[in-house]
Amino acid sequence: MERRRLIGIVLLIISAFTGTIAFRLATPAIAFYTRDVLKASMFAVSLVSMSFVLARAFSSVLGGLVLERGKKLVYLGALAMMGNALAVHLYPLTSSWLQVVGIKLLNGFLNGLSWPMAQFVIAVATPREIRARVTAVYFFFGSIASLLGNYVYAFTVKLGLAGQMWIASAFFVLTGLIMLLSYYLLYDEITPKRKKTPGGEKPSLDPRKVLAIASLMAVIVAFTSGEITYVYVSEVLRMSKERTAVLLGWTGFLSSLLSYFVSWAADVRSEAKMVKLTSLMAAVSPLLAAIKTAPTVFLGIFLALFAFQSFRPISRKVLASYHRSSLAIGGVNAVQNLSTFLGGMLFGVAYSLGEVSIGLTFNLALLAFLPFSLGLVVEALGVERE
Repeated sequence: MERRRLIGIVLLIISAFTGTIAFRLATPAIAFYTRDVLKASMFAVSLVSMSFVLARAFSSVLGGLVLERGKKLVYLGALAMMGNALAVHLYPLTSSWLQVVGIKLLNGFLNGLSWPMAQFVIAVATPREIRARVTAVYFFFGSIASLLGNYVYAFTVKLGLAGQMWIASAFFVLTGLIMLLSYYLLYDEITPKRKKTPGGEKPSLDPRKVLAIASLMAVIVAFTSGEITYVYVSEVLRMSKERTAVLLGWTGFLSSLLSYFVSWAADVRSEAKMVKLTSLMAAVSPLLAAIKTAPTVFLGIFLALFAFQSFRPISRKVLASYHRSSLAIGGVNAVQNLSTFLGGMLFGVAYSLGEVSIGLTFNLALLAFLPFSLGLVVEALGVERE
């Protein structure tokens, strides 16, 4: 790759790091503030988490459509990222969980414009033969930042929510500036929409099948998304907030680190086989996390994150070859976010069902995901290379 292109891609990878630090610091801070200070129910905490992904689902498709209007609009994604810096300062001013939901909707809308555009740019700017691996590195740097963000949260608890939001705000501004520079360097590589030609680049897997699997997987792994995960682990295993944040950070980091090898296998061997493998891991994850012991809870969360982190770059690689790639990548983001919303709401509603003991103690809220797990396995078994 030429130098300009390489620098642009590296900058986007760095933006994944800085942006995720901001997001991951804010997530547990808002989760425990909503639960402990505002005295919200678990269902309300689920609404806080899922309002974010619902808004992100809508703006992900909007961003893809906007980008088809003209590639100059890619800079809107960077400006939206910087908008988060202002939005997070509203959280300490809230006095009810409904107000937190409103701000989360705003954050979700801004993130839906910014992150899918970054994923689209890095996918189309990278040569196809290394696309899944480079995209995996992009997400891996986000996972390193997720780990560090959890540590930043643990070490800044005494600053309170207002102090922590100032730190998050600074990282959001830095991320937006990095994105602006990256898009400038990669501008010539950005092609939101291509003419569909018989001899043109085509997806290696059926995009409709990819979207279906993305949807089912996102429903299942929703219990690992956002505020509800921190509260679930802390309450079920009776862990401190700080310890919960650190352990979840390490779980996410290790899952992302190992997911690179799945991306490598997808690049050099078989995308279809890797999709089947990740689907199976996602399918069994809620069953393991439902068992009320620390090893099984964290193993279930690890498998869910590992599957999702591994599938994500494969899906972006496949959809980047579609003739309407910006809309396709925005669409898969929307599908995953909408499905995560539905899965999170299911988890929140079913949380009140409690537990059942049959030799082992199971959380019934997570067992509610088993029909989706079965559907995911059936869908994945039908995946074949075109």
